[in-house]
Amino acid sequence: MTYQSAGVDVAAGENFADKIASALRSTHGAHSSRILGDGSEFAGLFRLGEGLRDPILVSGTDGVGTKLKVAQHLGRHATIGIDLVAMCVNDVLTSGATPLFFLDYIAAGKLDSEVLAAVVGGIADGCRQAGCVLLGGETAEMPDFYEPGVYDISGFAVGVAEGKKILGAAKVRAGDVLIGLPSSGLHSNGYSLVRRVFEDPAEWASESVFSKPGPTLGEILLEPTKIYAGAIAAIRENPAVHAVAHITGGGLPGNVARIMPPGSQAVLKPPSWQVPGIFREIEKRGPVERAEMFRTFNMGLGMVIAVSPGGADGALAALAEAGETPCRAGEVREGKVGGAVRIEGVDL
Repeated sequence: MTYQSAGVDVAAGENFADKIASALRSTHGAHSSRILGDGSEFAGLFRLGEGLRDPILVSGTDGVGTKLKVAQHLGRHATIGIDLVAMCVNDVLTSGATPLFFLDYIAAGKLDSEVLAAVVGGIADGCRQAGCVLLGGETAEMPDFYEPGVYDISGFAVGVAEGKKILGAAKVRAGDVLIGLPSSGLHSNGYSLVRRVFEDPAEWASESVFSKPGPTLGEILLEPTKIYAGAIAAIRENPAVHAVAHITGGGLPGNVARIMPPGSQAVLKPPSWQVPGIFREIEKRGPVERAEMFRTFNMGLGMVIAVSPGGADGALAALAEAGETPCRAGEVREGKVGGAVRIEGVDL
Protein backbone atom coordinates (compact mmCIF):
# COMPACT_ATOMS: atom_id res chain seq x y z
CA MET A 1 0.00 0.00 0.00
CA THR A 2 1.24 3.51 -0.84
CA TYR A 3 0.20 7.10 -0.17
CA GLN A 4 -0.81 7.34 -3.84
CA SER A 5 -3.02 4.26 -3.60
CA ALA A 6 -4.72 5.93 -0.62
CA GLY A 7 -5.62 8.85 -2.88
CA VAL A 8 -2.81 11.38 -2.42
CA ASP A 9 -0.51 11.94 -5.39
CA VAL A 10 2.56 13.74 -4.03
CA ALA A 11 4.17 13.93 -7.47
CA ALA A 12 1.09 15.65 -8.89
CA GLY A 13 1.28 18.19 -6.08
CA GLU A 14 4.92 18.89 -6.86
CA ASN A 15 4.17 19.26 -10.56
CA PHE A 16 1.35 21.66 -9.75
CA ALA A 17 3.71 23.79 -7.65
CA ASP A 18 6.10 24.00 -10.61
CA LYS A 19 3.22 24.88 -12.93
CA ILE A 20 2.12 27.91 -10.92
CA ALA A 21 5.59 29.29 -10.18
CA SER A 22 5.36 31.81 -13.03
CA ALA A 23 2.01 33.05 -11.72
CA LEU A 24 3.63 33.82 -8.37
CA ARG A 25 6.56 35.61 -10.01
CA SER A 26 4.19 37.75 -12.05
CA THR A 27 3.00 39.43 -8.84
CA HIS A 28 6.42 40.52 -7.59
CA GLY A 29 6.54 43.83 -9.47
CA ALA A 30 7.79 46.75 -7.39
CA HIS A 31 8.16 44.48 -4.36
CA SER A 32 10.69 42.13 -5.97
CA SER A 33 13.63 43.45 -3.92
CA ARG A 34 11.69 42.78 -0.70
CA ILE A 35 11.16 39.07 -1.36
CA LEU A 36 13.83 36.92 0.23
CA GLY A 37 14.77 33.33 -0.51
CA ASP A 38 14.32 31.23 -3.63
CA GLY A 39 10.94 29.67 -2.86
CA SER A 40 12.32 26.48 -1.35
CA GLU A 41 11.89 27.76 2.21
CA PHE A 42 9.15 26.47 4.49
CA ALA A 43 7.81 30.01 4.93
CA GLY A 44 7.54 33.12 2.78
CA LEU A 45 10.06 35.84 3.61
CA PHE A 46 9.26 39.50 3.02
CA ARG A 47 11.34 42.52 4.03
CA LEU A 48 9.16 45.12 5.74
CA GLY A 49 11.30 47.98 4.47
CA GLU A 50 11.75 51.50 5.71
CA GLY A 51 9.97 54.84 5.46
CA LEU A 52 7.42 54.49 8.26
CA ARG A 53 8.04 55.79 11.77
CA ASP A 54 5.54 53.45 13.42
CA PRO A 55 4.78 50.62 10.99
CA ILE A 56 1.69 48.63 11.94
CA LEU A 57 1.03 45.31 10.22
CA VAL A 58 -2.61 44.90 9.19
CA SER A 59 -3.97 41.45 8.32
CA GLY A 60 -7.17 39.97 6.96
CA THR A 61 -8.38 36.47 6.11
CA ASP A 62 -11.48 35.30 4.27
CA GLY A 63 -12.96 32.96 1.69
CA VAL A 64 -15.57 33.40 -1.04
CA GLY A 65 -18.44 31.39 0.43
CA THR A 66 -20.83 29.51 -1.80
CA LYS A 67 -19.99 31.60 -4.85
CA LEU A 68 -17.63 28.66 -5.34
CA LYS A 69 -20.60 26.39 -6.06
CA VAL A 70 -21.60 28.58 -9.00
CA ALA A 71 -18.06 28.60 -10.38
CA GLN A 72 -17.69 24.84 -10.00
CA HIS A 73 -21.08 24.05 -11.53
CA LEU A 74 -20.35 26.23 -14.56
CA GLY A 75 -16.74 25.06 -14.83
CA ARG A 76 -15.48 28.65 -14.72
CA HIS A 77 -12.53 28.91 -12.38
CA ALA A 78 -10.44 31.79 -13.75
CA THR A 79 -11.94 34.65 -11.73
CA ILE A 80 -12.84 33.12 -8.37
CA GLY A 81 -9.27 33.78 -7.24
CA ILE A 82 -9.79 37.50 -7.85
CA ASP A 83 -12.74 37.30 -5.46
CA LEU A 84 -10.54 35.67 -2.84
CA VAL A 85 -7.90 38.40 -3.00
CA ALA A 86 -10.55 41.12 -3.01
CA MET A 87 -12.30 39.82 0.09
CA CYS A 88 -9.06 39.83 2.08
CA VAL A 89 -7.32 42.89 0.64
CA ASN A 90 -10.39 45.14 0.81
CA ASP A 91 -10.61 44.42 4.55
CA VAL A 92 -6.95 45.40 4.95
CA LEU A 93 -7.53 48.59 2.96
CA THR A 94 -10.16 49.83 5.42
CA SER A 95 -7.39 50.67 7.90
CA GLY A 96 -5.64 52.77 5.27
CA ALA A 97 -2.96 50.11 4.90
CA THR A 98 -0.90 49.39 1.81
CA PRO A 99 -1.22 45.70 0.81
CA LEU A 100 2.11 43.86 0.92
CA PHE A 101 1.60 40.15 0.37
CA PHE A 102 -1.00 37.41 0.10
CA LEU A 103 -1.12 33.70 0.96
CA ASP A 104 -3.67 31.18 -0.29
CA TYR A 105 -4.97 27.80 0.83
CA ILE A 106 -6.61 25.41 -1.65
CA ALA A 107 -8.12 22.07 -0.65
CA ALA A 108 -9.61 19.40 -2.91
CA GLY A 109 -10.44 15.72 -2.81
CA LYS A 110 -8.21 15.17 -5.82
CA LEU A 111 -5.92 17.68 -7.48
CA ASP A 112 -6.97 18.75 -10.96
CA SER A 113 -3.94 20.71 -12.09
CA GLU A 114 -5.76 22.52 -14.91
CA VAL A 115 -8.58 23.71 -12.66
CA LEU A 116 -6.31 24.72 -9.80
CA ALA A 117 -3.89 26.47 -12.14
CA ALA A 118 -6.83 28.57 -13.34
CA VAL A 119 -7.74 29.37 -9.73
CA VAL A 120 -4.18 30.39 -8.87
CA GLY A 121 -4.03 32.42 -12.07
CA GLY A 122 -7.02 34.37 -10.80
CA ILE A 123 -5.37 34.82 -7.41
CA ALA A 124 -2.27 36.18 -9.13
CA ASP A 125 -4.45 38.51 -11.21
CA GLY A 126 -6.08 39.79 -8.03
CA CYS A 127 -2.69 40.34 -6.41
CA ARG A 128 -1.51 42.37 -9.40
CA GLN A 129 -4.66 44.49 -9.17
CA ALA A 130 -4.05 44.98 -5.44
CA GLY A 131 -0.34 45.70 -5.86
CA CYS A 132 0.68 42.91 -3.49
CA VAL A 133 2.87 39.83 -3.80
CA LEU A 134 1.51 36.29 -3.94
CA LEU A 135 4.13 35.11 -1.47
CA GLY A 136 3.08 31.48 -1.14
CA GLY A 137 0.33 29.10 -0.19
CA GLU A 138 -0.74 25.56 0.55
CA THR A 139 -2.49 23.02 -1.65
CA ALA A 140 -4.05 20.08 0.20
CA GLU A 141 -5.25 16.89 -1.48
CA MET A 142 -7.80 15.31 0.88
CA PRO A 143 -9.41 12.16 -0.54
CA ASP A 144 -12.81 11.17 0.89
CA PHE A 145 -13.21 14.66 2.39
CA TYR A 146 -14.42 16.57 -0.68
CA GLU A 147 -16.72 15.29 -3.42
CA PRO A 148 -15.21 14.89 -6.91
CA GLY A 149 -14.86 18.27 -8.63
CA VAL A 150 -15.24 20.19 -5.37
CA TYR A 151 -12.53 22.42 -3.93
CA ASP A 152 -12.39 25.16 -1.31
CA ILE A 153 -10.18 28.22 -1.11
CA SER A 154 -9.24 30.73 1.54
CA GLY A 155 -6.72 33.53 1.73
CA PHE A 156 -4.70 35.73 4.03
CA ALA A 157 -3.52 39.27 3.26
CA VAL A 158 -1.00 41.45 5.08
CA GLY A 159 -0.49 45.18 4.68
CA VAL A 160 1.27 47.97 6.52
CA ALA A 161 0.08 51.34 7.79
CA GLU A 162 1.60 54.29 9.62
CA GLY A 163 0.44 54.07 13.23
CA LYS A 164 -0.84 57.64 13.46
CA LYS A 165 -2.67 57.38 10.15
CA ILE A 166 -4.75 54.26 10.77
CA LEU A 167 -8.37 54.89 9.82
CA GLY A 168 -11.34 53.91 11.94
CA ALA A 169 -14.44 54.83 13.91
CA ALA A 170 -12.48 56.86 16.48
CA LYS A 171 -11.89 59.57 13.86
CA VAL A 172 -15.49 59.84 12.64
CA ARG A 173 -17.53 62.88 13.69
CA ALA A 174 -21.11 64.08 13.27
CA GLY A 175 -21.33 66.01 10.02
CA ASP A 176 -18.94 63.73 8.14
CA VAL A 177 -19.92 63.00 4.56
CA LEU A 178 -20.34 59.35 3.58
CA ILE A 179 -18.89 58.69 0.14
CA GLY A 180 -19.93 55.52 -1.64
CA LEU A 181 -17.83 53.57 -4.13
CA PRO A 182 -19.79 51.42 -6.60
CA SER A 183 -19.58 47.65 -6.40
CA SER A 184 -19.12 45.47 -9.46
CA GLY A 185 -22.25 43.51 -8.55
CA LEU A 186 -22.90 40.92 -5.88
CA HIS A 187 -19.22 40.62 -4.94
CA SER A 188 -18.88 37.48 -2.75
CA ASN A 189 -21.69 37.66 -0.22
CA GLY A 190 -25.24 36.39 -0.04
CA TYR A 191 -24.81 33.50 -2.47
CA SER A 192 -26.68 31.02 -0.30
CA LEU A 193 -29.74 33.23 -0.73
CA VAL A 194 -28.97 33.89 -4.40
CA ARG A 195 -28.87 30.16 -5.11
CA ARG A 196 -32.26 29.73 -3.44
CA VAL A 197 -33.75 32.47 -5.62
CA PHE A 198 -32.19 31.07 -8.82
CA GLU A 199 -32.43 27.46 -7.67
CA ASP A 200 -32.34 25.81 -11.10
CA PRO A 201 -28.66 25.66 -12.12
CA ALA A 202 -29.77 25.32 -15.74
CA GLU A 203 -30.69 29.01 -15.58
CA TRP A 204 -27.16 30.01 -14.69
CA ALA A 205 -25.71 29.13 -18.09
CA SER A 206 -28.54 30.14 -20.38
CA GLU A 207 -30.69 32.94 -19.04
CA SER A 208 -30.21 36.67 -19.25
CA VAL A 209 -32.13 37.97 -16.26
CA PHE A 210 -33.01 41.20 -18.04
CA SER A 211 -34.97 39.67 -20.94
CA LYS A 212 -32.68 41.21 -23.53
CA PRO A 213 -29.34 40.35 -25.12
CA GLY A 214 -26.58 40.52 -22.56
CA PRO A 215 -24.57 38.43 -20.12
CA THR A 216 -25.98 35.16 -18.86
CA LEU A 217 -27.09 34.87 -15.27
CA GLY A 218 -23.97 32.83 -14.54
CA GLU A 219 -21.73 35.57 -15.92
CA ILE A 220 -23.47 38.12 -13.71
CA LEU A 221 -23.16 35.88 -10.66
CA LEU A 222 -19.45 35.32 -11.30
CA GLU A 223 -18.54 38.96 -11.92
CA PRO A 224 -15.37 39.36 -9.83
CA THR A 225 -15.41 41.32 -6.60
CA LYS A 226 -13.94 44.76 -7.11
CA ILE A 227 -10.55 45.51 -5.55
CA TYR A 228 -10.33 49.05 -4.18
CA ALA A 229 -6.55 49.35 -3.78
CA GLY A 230 -6.24 52.17 -6.31
CA ALA A 231 -9.11 54.11 -4.77
CA ILE A 232 -7.74 53.93 -1.24
CA ALA A 233 -4.22 54.78 -2.43
CA ALA A 234 -5.64 57.98 -3.93
CA ILE A 235 -6.99 59.21 -0.58
CA ARG A 236 -4.80 57.42 1.97
CA GLU A 237 -2.72 60.51 2.83
CA ASN A 238 -5.71 62.86 2.98
CA PRO A 239 -6.32 63.78 6.66
CA ALA A 240 -9.97 64.51 5.85
CA VAL A 241 -10.54 60.76 5.35
CA HIS A 242 -11.62 59.26 8.67
CA ALA A 243 -12.84 55.69 8.15
CA VAL A 244 -13.67 53.10 5.50
CA ALA A 245 -16.26 50.32 5.58
CA HIS A 246 -16.02 47.28 3.30
CA ILE A 247 -19.58 46.20 2.52
CA THR A 248 -19.65 42.42 2.87
CA GLY A 249 -21.82 40.05 4.93
CA GLY A 250 -24.38 42.07 6.85
CA GLY A 251 -24.83 44.52 4.01
CA LEU A 252 -24.80 48.29 4.44
CA PRO A 253 -26.32 48.42 7.94
CA GLY A 254 -24.06 45.73 9.35
CA ASN A 255 -20.81 47.13 7.99
CA VAL A 256 -21.31 50.89 8.07
CA ALA A 257 -22.25 50.48 11.75
CA ARG A 258 -18.68 49.29 12.38
CA ILE A 259 -17.27 52.74 11.58
CA MET A 260 -19.83 54.66 13.66
CA PRO A 261 -18.57 55.90 17.05
CA PRO A 262 -20.87 55.81 20.09
CA GLY A 263 -23.71 58.33 19.92
CA SER A 264 -23.67 58.70 16.14
CA GLN A 265 -25.78 57.46 13.26
CA ALA A 266 -25.06 56.98 9.57
CA VAL A 267 -27.90 58.14 7.34
CA LEU A 268 -27.73 56.64 3.85
CA LYS A 269 -29.76 57.85 0.89
CA PRO A 270 -30.25 55.10 -1.73
CA PRO A 271 -31.40 57.44 -4.53
CA SER A 272 -27.87 58.88 -4.57
CA TRP A 273 -26.34 55.77 -6.12
CA GLN A 274 -27.21 53.26 -8.83
CA VAL A 275 -28.38 49.82 -7.69
CA PRO A 276 -27.39 47.14 -10.27
CA GLY A 277 -30.24 45.27 -11.89
CA ILE A 278 -29.29 41.91 -10.38
CA PHE A 279 -30.37 43.16 -6.96
CA ARG A 280 -33.78 44.24 -8.24
CA GLU A 281 -34.20 40.86 -9.91
CA ILE A 282 -33.37 38.99 -6.70
CA GLU A 283 -35.79 41.18 -4.74
CA LYS A 284 -38.58 40.56 -7.26
CA ARG A 285 -38.06 36.86 -7.91
CA GLY A 286 -37.49 35.79 -4.32
CA PRO A 287 -39.44 37.63 -3.34
CA VAL A 288 -37.06 39.14 -0.79
CA GLU A 289 -38.12 42.02 1.44
CA ARG A 290 -36.27 45.25 0.77
CA ALA A 291 -34.88 45.46 4.30
CA GLU A 292 -33.53 41.92 3.94
CA MET A 293 -31.85 42.94 0.68
CA PHE A 294 -29.98 45.73 2.45
CA ARG A 295 -29.06 43.45 5.36
CA THR A 296 -27.67 40.79 3.03
CA PHE A 297 -26.16 42.46 -0.04
CA ASN A 298 -24.00 45.48 -0.81
CA MET A 299 -26.85 46.93 -2.92
CA GLY A 300 -24.44 48.67 -5.27
CA LEU A 301 -21.86 50.08 -2.84
CA GLY A 302 -18.70 48.09 -2.19
CA MET A 303 -17.14 50.64 0.14
CA VAL A 304 -18.37 53.58 2.20
CA ILE A 305 -15.89 56.25 3.28
CA ALA A 306 -16.41 58.78 6.07
CA VAL A 307 -14.82 62.14 5.21
CA SER A 308 -14.88 65.51 6.97
CA PRO A 309 -17.35 67.91 5.30
CA GLY A 310 -14.61 70.32 4.29
CA GLY A 311 -12.61 67.57 2.62
CA ALA A 312 -15.42 65.82 0.78
CA ASP A 313 -15.00 67.63 -2.55
CA GLY A 314 -11.27 66.94 -2.60
CA ALA A 315 -11.79 63.28 -1.79
CA LEU A 316 -14.47 62.94 -4.46
CA ALA A 317 -12.15 64.53 -7.03
CA ALA A 318 -9.22 62.28 -6.07
CA LEU A 319 -11.39 59.18 -6.28
CA ALA A 320 -12.72 60.22 -9.68
CA GLU A 321 -9.17 60.79 -10.90
CA ALA A 322 -8.34 57.26 -9.73
CA GLY A 323 -11.06 55.91 -12.03
CA GLU A 324 -13.89 55.60 -9.53
CA THR A 325 -17.44 56.92 -9.82
CA PRO A 326 -17.96 58.05 -6.23
CA CYS A 327 -21.18 59.47 -4.85
CA ARG A 328 -22.34 61.34 -1.76
CA ALA A 329 -24.21 58.42 -0.24
CA GLY A 330 -25.18 60.04 3.06
CA GLU A 331 -23.90 61.66 6.22
CA VAL A 332 -23.11 61.08 9.89
CA ARG A 333 -25.48 62.59 12.45
CA GLU A 334 -25.62 62.77 16.22
CA GLY A 335 -27.91 60.32 18.00
CA LYS A 336 -28.82 56.71 17.30
CA VAL A 337 -32.62 56.68 17.23
CA GLY A 338 -33.36 53.73 14.97
CA GLY A 339 -29.89 52.23 15.25
CA ALA A 340 -26.33 53.05 14.18
CA VAL A 341 -27.38 53.06 10.52
CA ARG A 342 -30.55 54.43 8.97
CA ILE A 343 -31.35 53.93 5.31
CA GLU A 344 -33.93 56.38 4.04
CA GLY A 345 -37.01 54.62 2.71
CA VAL A 346 -36.06 51.26 4.24
CA ASP A 347 -37.54 50.00 7.50
CA LEU A 348 -34.66 48.07 9.04
